[in-house]
Formats: sequence, C-alpha cells, structure tokens
Amino acid sequence: MQAPEQDEIKKLKKKIQKLEKRNSEIRDEMAIQRTIFANERTLMAYFRTAIALIAGGFAAIKFSQLVYMELIGLTLLPIGVLLAVYSFVRYLNRQQLIKRHRQDYEPTSQHHEELYEKQSSRYGNAD
Repeated sequence: MQAPEQDEIKKLKKKIQKLEKRNSEIRDEMAIQRTIFANERTLMAYFRTAIALIAGGFAAIKFSQLVYMELIGLTLLPIGVLLAVYSFVRYLNRQQLIKRHRQDYEPTSQHHEELYEKQSSRYGNAD
C-alpha cells in the first residue's frame, strides 16, 4: 500500500473513533431519558390501579344492597387512596435518585481526547 493511502486510512480510523465516542455519550443521555420515562410510566400504572380500586369500592358501596359488599367497598377505598399516595412518594424518590445519578454523570469524550493527545505527543505524532 502506498503512504498517502495509509495516511488517509489512519485519518479515517481516528475520525471513526471520535464519532463512536460521541455516539456513546448520546446513547448514555438517551438511556437516562428512557429511565425517566419508565419511571413516569410506572407512576401512571400505579395511578390507574388506584383509580380502579377507588371506583370499585365506590361502586360496591353505592350499587349494592348487601352488607358484605359495602364492607368490601369500604376496604377498597382507603386501599386505593393509599396506593395513590405510595405511588407518588415512590415516583418522587426515584426521580431524586435519577437526578443525583445524572449530576454525578460526567461525559468522558473530553478526557479521551486529552489522553489521546498526550499519548500521541509522547510518540512524536502530531495531528
């Protein structure tokens, strides 16, 4: 192979490495966003279940003339309310945890660039 072709191949490899580093950080940021959305979906699932319990309890109280159905309804209402409160508290705790992890996260591409420059300067390679 000729020297100009080898130089071009080296430049392309370096360019690809830089792009891969940038893409890995984009993937990391997207993973954080997916985690946030998953937390929100979990909250909505809990709320949906809590609303179903409350509605079932209300229906059992209002539309039944049997005593045991009223007791079941009176049991379902507080369970639904407690589930809604629990889900919201759990959501807030997870959001704070995600926020702390996000603050601790530090992109690494700048460090990779600095390291690469230091290593290449040690060997006399200047690009």
